[in-house]
Amino acid sequence: MTDDVPLMRLEGVTKIFPNGTLALRGVDFDVARGRVHGLLGANGAGKSTLIKILSGAYPATTGQIIWQGRPVTWSSPKEANDKGVATIHQHIPLVPALPVIENVFLGAMTLLRKSARSRAQFQSLCDRVGYQLDPDQLVGDMAIGARQMVAIFQALSTGADLIVMDEPTASLATEERELVYKTVRRLAEVENKAIIFVSHFLDEVIALTDQVTVLRDGKAVMRAETRDLDEAKLAEAIVGRQIVALERASATRDANAAKIAGAPILLELRRLSSAGKLDPISLNVHAGEVVGIAGLLGSGRSELLHAIFGADPSSKGDVLLRGKKVGRSTEAAVKAKIGLVPEDRTRQGLIPDTEIWKNTTLPALAGVSWQRLVPIHHRELHRGAEAIHRLSIKAQSPDTLVTELSGGNAQKVTIAKWLFSDVEVFLLDEPTAGIDIGAKTDILLLVRKLASEGKAVIMVSSEFEELMAVSDRILVMRDGRCVAERAISETSEHELVLLAGGQSADQSAAAH
Repeated sequence: MTDDVPLMRLEGVTKIFPNGTLALRGVDFDVARGRVHGLLGANGAGKSTLIKILSGAYPATTGQIIWQGRPVTWSSPKEANDKGVATIHQHIPLVPALPVIENVFLGAMTLLRKSARSRAQFQSLCDRVGYQLDPDQLVGDMAIGARQMVAIFQALSTGADLIVMDEPTASLATEERELVYKTVRRLAEVENKAIIFVSHFLDEVIALTDQVTVLRDGKAVMRAETRDLDEAKLAEAIVGRQIVALERASATRDANAAKIAGAPILLELRRLSSAGKLDPISLNVHAGEVVGIAGLLGSGRSELLHAIFGADPSSKGDVLLRGKKVGRSTEAAVKAKIGLVPEDRTRQGLIPDTEIWKNTTLPALAGVSWQRLVPIHHRELHRGAEAIHRLSIKAQSPDTLVTELSGGNAQKVTIAKWLFSDVEVFLLDEPTAGIDIGAKTDILLLVRKLASEGKAVIMVSSEFEELMAVSDRILVMRDGRCVAERAISETSEHELVLLAGGQSADQSAAAH
């Protein structure tokens, strides 16, 4: 059941930052109870700024917020939260050193968080969502997908009337996404909550939302009922032009397969394993080859990349680059010309509160230094500017802090830092998670370009369609094991889903 009067309405909202950046240009936006309102736009379109204004983190430069029929001015996120606005941010603001239950009730009094009553409330949340979390597990020990569920529990615990979900499924596998969808539907249809749902996955926006607003260059360029839209219309509104799908003809793939077969082996894994995480895996990757890693959350995808990169001290087995063993440390991997773009770019891929130039030069300081010893600042700035140009990063200058960048542009920086390091093997862990269509296409094209230059790429993605678009070969992982290997011309997205979901290779081959 929905209300005729919007629960929240934004009228003519603009935002000009002190550096002169015009982030929002007179945006009108509203959301009603019992409705899921999709908020879409490319990275840098203004979505995050709009969310921060309606949740009290930023003041609007002009315009106003109408909350439950009355104009309001939030002085802080806490005030907005106290009035009934809960926000689940893209970069999950949890406390790693605290257990799950204390994170869920973080805004409550300390005694409440540790009481028997809080445990009863926690269990009630688990029952309500249909997902069981261990209340005593440290958040810092959890996978990113499980942390996302903790953030959703945290928002639900406040009893908010409006829940803002900023990319809640960006890092989740299929099963976890379905759980989020079910939770969102229940909140809107049964509990009569208003939901603002931000996502780059157009299929889920079509399936889940009731209305959609699209931002582009700080302006609301579309507001429509979802039933009147399809993915093509959304994509065109987001980027201002029609999107051409990234496809590779089968003839091209066959020709590339023959070329790869004759290319030298760059990377070799010999029974690489990690106790309790990864069963022994042996693999050869040729120069110019993209190997996709398919699997659900917890299948061992990221663990494999970490073991290759020497980031797992408990890993065993051998990693060889051009036939030479690589030491079992991240320093040795970097020295051997192996680069890792991690899944969690904020915690593992970037140096927070530093400039673009610093993030892009640190892995290869020798190249911007006098006598390979003393960094020369104008060279560092030039390197940052080159990264901005080469990857079309939306930033005013190399001095822009990476924390000021949108998600997709920040992800491009994590990739750019390896492009100047003479890296021969790229390990990409969910490189397009939380990225808009335009930036996603840029990165997928970059993957193919790296391969065309003779690099080897191993890419993990929850989006099997992406793996089909860029890979030459795909490994399917489940429970820490490689359960199948397929040439791209011999499989389909449907078969990969079956294999990752538990069907045996023989069963899926018969179905395929």
